[in-house]
Amino acid sequence: MQCEVCGRKIFGTPNRAVIEGANMSVCDKCMKLSSGTWEPKPKPQPRPRTGVMRQPLPFAKRKTTVSVPETFELVADVGTQVRKARMKAGMSHDDLGRKIREKVSVLRKIESGKMVPDLVLAERLEHTLKITLRVPVSEPEVKNVSSTKPLGTTLGDLIHFKEKGANK
Repeated sequence: MQCEVCGRKIFGTPNRAVIEGANMSVCDKCMKLSSGTWEPKPKPQPRPRTGVMRQPLPFAKRKTTVSVPETFELVADVGTQVRKARMKAGMSHDDLGRKIREKVSVLRKIESGKMVPDLVLAERLEHTLKITLRVPVSEPEVKNVSSTKPLGTTLGDLIHFKEKGANK
């Protein structure tokens, strides 16, 4: 074993010293720098099995991974639609938060437009409020530009000019 301060090899049992608040294993010479000693914590003993199964974690603490196809996008006015549907259903932010297991602050941010929900949260809002927030992805329209000659001078034009000059 080596001293954690100077790096010398320690023969025998190392000294356990507290140096500037850090617990270190040091040699006899570096022990002079210590302000005290420390004792290692005993390793916890495994509990005997009693045959009783542990309770599962509450739902809120479980990691859930829901795969949502990436073929959906959100509508433009998510916040106003959520607010209107919540008010129409007669729910407060607390009621809606409890139903979809989401923080009230997140719901307020979504309604004010400061935050955009991810697709999983949007799905939960849709299901609870019975509205449509996700729509299929629309492909942007691409104009078909059919021009026989590009605008400006191209490398091909320069080559043709050079060849014509060489032929003369």
